[in-house]
Amino acid sequence: MRLLRHPLVRRLDRYIFRQLLAGLVVSTGGLAALIWLTQSLRFLDLVIDRGLSLGVFLELTGLLIPSFIAVILPITTFIIILFFYQRLAADRELTVLGAAGCSPFTLARPALGLAGLSVLMCFWLNLIVVPASVTAFRQYQFEIRNRIAAFLLQEGVFTPISNNLTVYVRKRDPDGTLHGILVDDARDPSNQATILAESGRLIDGPDGPEVMLFNGSRQVIDQRTGRLNVLTFAENTFDLATATRSDEQRFRDASELPLSQLLHPDPATVSPADVPKFRVEAYRRLSSPFTVLSFALIALYTVLSGRFRRHGGFARPTTAVTAVTLLLAAGLAIADFAARRPILMPLIWVHAILPGVIAGWLLLGPRLRRVRMVRAPALGRP
Repeated sequence: MRLLRHPLVRRLDRYIFRQLLAGLVVSTGGLAALIWLTQSLRFLDLVIDRGLSLGVFLELTGLLIPSFIAVILPITTFIIILFFYQRLAADRELTVLGAAGCSPFTLARPALGLAGLSVLMCFWLNLIVVPASVTAFRQYQFEIRNRIAAFLLQEGVFTPISNNLTVYVRKRDPDGTLHGILVDDARDPSNQATILAESGRLIDGPDGPEVMLFNGSRQVIDQRTGRLNVLTFAENTFDLATATRSDEQRFRDASELPLSQLLHPDPATVSPADVPKFRVEAYRRLSSPFTVLSFALIALYTVLSGRFRRHGGFARPTTAVTAVTLLLAAGLAIADFAARRPILMPLIWVHAILPGVIAGWLLLGPRLRRVRMVRAPALGRP
């Protein structure tokens, strides 16, 4: 106890904690940026086909970053702790500290503090930030695909507003006036129409974007007679919002819902078959932060339990990496099985907590037993 309060030990704790925290921030940020770069390529079609600006693209894909961090934070915490303590072991610094009287708990205390900080961060991300960011991302994507795209008509390009509506504009003036407009409207298969207009202008109607067309014609082939019916007009309004009116109700999946709705889903909107999936998502959000602590204890046990070996090796770190990899794979399998068999849901908690309990007992258990053996005779004295 006296050693824990020694100023040099406190300074050592601060030094190790700062090194671990800096490494965690850099590694998590770098890995999140790499994942964001690879995942954002899926949305390049919104830039190419819809003509979105770079700013809108970055704003849209940036909403995915919190979910990336929530997933990789347990992994990066494990990697940083394992790497830093393995470096201390390779430089024989752990051997010197152990010979100076530092116990495994004393050496592990900064890493446990970092793991505790990561646990709090995971809870904050899982319960508050990620559901909100995923909801904002899905809603933004929905708006872009179904509404904003109508305002992004480019001259000389056939712009697909939806699967059955395509608009072509020959020229677009700086003031927004459109020239040479062609609309292929196949929303009604029995009454497919082609609309031609000399000019037009985009306006914001009460239900969404509209195009005010001037001096044009509407051509429809009669399905019964095969005749071409042509209707000319001097001015006509074409509603683009109806292109996606069937998709107006955007249903939110489990990743967007708050924890209270996952644990107590509304029977009116959630089918009984989906209730287990919602419960699994809720348990995953609550249990995954504890995997940070489990992974940290695994890393600490594999390094600190073998610090007094004369010749260091990589057998224990390799074992730790293998164990964490298997735990990650097991977590995915357990979540999938639990969604289909609700009786297996307690395994989600077992998977998150039990490895840490075992690693913590193997690391700190021998010291606790020695402390009890030392205190037992003292308590028995008259």
